[in-house]
Amino acid sequence: MAAKPPNPQFTFHLEFLYACNPGNKSNVNHTFLLESGRWTLEGSWLERNSSPIPVKGKTIIGWARNDWFTMVTKLTFPGTQRAETTLSYKGRLDFDDHRFTFVLQHSDLGKIEGEGWFGLESIVQRYWVVDDRQMRTGFQTFYMQDANCYHYTSGAIVGSFLDSTMEAVMTRHRNQE
Repeated sequence: MAAKPPNPQFTFHLEFLYACNPGNKSNVNHTFLLESGRWTLEGSWLERNSSPIPVKGKTIIGWARNDWFTMVTKLTFPGTQRAETTLSYKGRLDFDDHRFTFVLQHSDLGKIEGEGWFGLESIVQRYWVVDDRQMRTGFQTFYMQDANCYHYTSGAIVGSFLDSTMEAVMTRHRNQE
């Protein structure tokens, strides 16, 4: 059972959201990240002072125990000189099932730490690069369209400036029986 938030305004806000969406008091409707599986990603990548370029990717999510997950993502940039990017996550679902923390090894940025929240229709993550003089941080949002499709947006920030963004559609792939 989830712990009650200490802030009465926050409690009111959650009760209002749940009243607008009866029966959805937890993240059980999310399939991305909460279920093992394979996802593909297709969209565009935009860097400061550049035109958007295509991006494609594959993500594999696994659960070793009830509250620990792994996620590996490989991004490619077809038709460009940009090298592929790999991201290897290990994370833990918090006690209330609405939050999680993670560590990430990023092929371009190195060691990253972050946190995420499960909303009623979205998953929001923020991260920061560990021991980074450039003070790089970022965010990611996965907005659920249905159980097999999420719209994804992300932004990377260097110091106080937006450095790059990505937007894509993520599609879950079911095992063929």
